[in-house]
Parts: sequence; C-alpha cells; structure tokens
Amino acid sequence: MSTQLSADYLIIGSGAMGMAFADTLLTESDATLIIVDRFAKPGGHWNVAYPFVTLHQPSTFYGVSSRELSQGLKDQVGLNKGLNDLASGQDVLRYYDDVMRHQFLPSGRVKYFPMCDYKGGGTFENKLSGEAFEVSYKKRVDCTYLKTHVPSTHTPSFDIVEGVNFMPLNDLPNITEPADMYNIIGGGKTGIDALLWLLEMGVKPDNIQWVVSRDAWLLDRKNTQPSAEFFNSTMGAQAAQFESIANAESVEDMFDRLETSGYFVRIDKNMRPEMFHGATISQAELAALRQIKNVVRLGHVTKIEPNLITLKKGTVPTTPGTVHIDCSASALKADLKPTLIFDGDVITPQMVRSYQPIFSASLIAHIEATFPDDNAAKNNMCGVVPLPNADIDYMKMTAANMMNQYKWSQHPEIRDWLLGNRLDGFSKMVSEVSAEDTEKRAILKRLRNNAMPAAMKLQQFIAQAES
Repeated sequence: MSTQLSADYLIIGSGAMGMAFADTLLTESDATLIIVDRFAKPGGHWNVAYPFVTLHQPSTFYGVSSRELSQGLKDQVGLNKGLNDLASGQDVLRYYDDVMRHQFLPSGRVKYFPMCDYKGGGTFENKLSGEAFEVSYKKRVDCTYLKTHVPSTHTPSFDIVEGVNFMPLNDLPNITEPADMYNIIGGGKTGIDALLWLLEMGVKPDNIQWVVSRDAWLLDRKNTQPSAEFFNSTMGAQAAQFESIANAESVEDMFDRLETSGYFVRIDKNMRPEMFHGATISQAELAALRQIKNVVRLGHVTKIEPNLITLKKGTVPTTPGTVHIDCSASALKADLKPTLIFDGDVITPQMVRSYQPIFSASLIAHIEATFPDDNAAKNNMCGVVPLPNADIDYMKMTAANMMNQYKWSQHPEIRDWLLGNRLDGFSKMVSEVSAEDTEKRAILKRLRNNAMPAAMKLQQFIAQAES
C-alpha cells in the first residue's frame, strides 16, 4: 500500500540544478513542491565527490539565486591566488543543507524525501524502510537528465589485472607510503585536479605520469570573474571571442585566434587539442602542470597489468609499485541527446547558457513561473545549449548560447530578471558601466560590433563541418 502525496511539482533530484530550480520556483510562485533524491543530503554528486574537490568557477556563480555561496573573498594563497574564491566540496554540501533546512522546509511548501529511489510514474520508494509513495502532481521536473558522473561511482572501461595498485581519485588521500610512480588516467578536469593535488602535496613532477587520450582547450579562469575589478579581463575576453570568430578564415584559424586573444589556453603548445569540455584553469595552475613531462599520448587505456599498460596506440611499462588513479569518468555525458525542456507535463532542465548549468536551471524555473502555459513559447526562450565534447562542438555551443542571449535581450521582463539574479553576474556588471568610463565602453562596443558577424561565421563553419 503506497502513501498518497500531492504537489504542484514533483522534482526528481536535489542536486545543484534541482535546488536552483526549486529555489526560483519558491521565490516567484506559490507552488508546492515534493523533492525526491537518492542521497541522504541535498547536493547530488557532491555527496560522493573526492575530498579535495573545489568548484572550478567562482563561487558567486554557484548555488541558488536567493542565497549567496561565496564569502566575497579573493584567494590570497595557492594556485588560485588573486581570483575569487572557489568553494570546497564540503562548503557546497553544508550550503545546500542550510538552504534545505532553513529556507525550503520552513516555507511549508516543500516536502523533501531523501534516500529514495524514483521508480517512474510518480512513484518512489524509501531505500531504508521500503515504504512506497505515489504522488499526484501537475508537473514533473527531471533533474537527473544531466546526471554528473564522479570517480567514486565510475566503472573503468579497461581491464585491470590482479596485482595492480588501482584506485578511484577519492582514495588518493588515504595513501600511507610513497609510490614508485603516480599514474593519472584521464585528460579532463578531474585528471588535472589529481595532478595539481599531488604537486601541492609535495610529489615531484618526475614521479607523476599522465595518460592523456586527448588534449583539451581550456578557459583562463581570470576571464570568468564576476566582480567589477575584473571587467576588462572578463568582458574583454567576450569581446575577443567574438572578434576571433568574426575575423577567422577557417575553423583552425578561429581556434588559433581564440588562443592568441587569450580566450583559450592549452597546457602543451606543441599538441593540438581535440577536446573541449569548458574547464577553467588559472595561469598558476597552467605553469604547475607544465612541469609534468611524462605524458603518455597513445589513446585510451585498454588494460593495466603489474608491469605493462596497454593503450589503443601502443604500450608503456609500469611497475607493481605504481599507483594508478582513475580519473577517466566524464562528468557529463556530452553525447546525451538533447530533448525539449518543456514537453507536456514534464520539465527537463538542461543548459541554456554556456558553462552555467545552475543559472540555466534558475532561468528555466523563472520561465515556468512567469510565462503563459505555452510550452512552445517557453521552449523558444530556452533553446538547449548542447554540451561540448570535441573541439568543434564549441561552435554549436557558442551559436546556441548567442541565440538565447539575443532572445533574452529583446524581452524586457527577462532582461530585468537577469539584472537581479545573482547567478547571472555579467548582466549587472555591464549595466553598471558609467557613460564616462570610455575604456569599458570601448570593450562593450567591440562586443556589440562583432556579435552578429561572429554568429554568421559560426553558422558558416558549422555547415562546413556538417557537410
């Protein structure tokens, strides 16, 4: 016998996107919500993240719109020195717990069911007690669609022979004695985090090996800072991006220009990147990573034996005393087929602005709360920005992002909302530029003048790539 429940919205998942969506809906409507999650605490994948994880974008861009996560500080030491603070995983979990306990639940409009598996059809079950629930709802919000994959729950796609010292990244701080070598498997942001942590813990660069199947284009974190003092670098990078695209003669030339302008960076200047996931990096982190010379570029690992690593394009020796650290999980599935965000009585939050899934969830909730009950109009304002994987995916992502930004700029109510939403950041930064500030005005003029030519050039390059 199931316990019967009812609410306006049944939200599946209390991860970052689910919490951001719920927060905006609570703030801007009188809706009732039921939130179901498989973890014991809100925060989604942060519950199982590796212990030294931090955000890789400023904390100001993260969390829920109604409550600040950032402490308003700049880091004074370390590899992020001089830039806005990056919240730790523990900070993020504590923050979401506070939001749930001190904002959502006291509102009287939220019922929260942790440690529950959603079974479909409005039913879910408590994993500990076995109690079953059935929900009557107006809308279901699937916040598991962009499910984040983490090392601790990842199953490697290669064979690991008995006798190999192999571990997920979460176990790295539990090592009790020096290894012959630390072999990091994975060229993405997780692998970078592992390398930087080892270096900060005093491991010599020569004792680290990095297996990279694809090199990546990265973003300079200085160009993602939301505070006014970084206007020239943040908005200057946006202007440089549009100029680089607008003036490019080919896709390869576009990437060259984006790098020359400082929008993109890469770790090894001699290796042409084939991957782009939107990860950010500081110049100090870049310099640290360049100390590591033992980089294996022979494709994906297929097998690890005590004395040999087999990859798709060759083999390299190893030792039984080498620690192999799995960083090969992809945080988000870039090959996930986009679906409509608003489809009947189902809402599936996805990216509607590049690099910002949390802001995206908040905006989608705002559209749901304020637009007429017309899914076609809502979807028109919430075009899906596809997740990038390969380098050329940057073009489709950027084109979709520019189209959304243009639509929002033409809608007065959304334009005003952006100014007041703390997860946006950039709109307020631009609005506060005075008429007398000729330097900042010049940057904005460059951005405006190159926006349309850049959009047209992207469409041209996309068509060429698809043909």
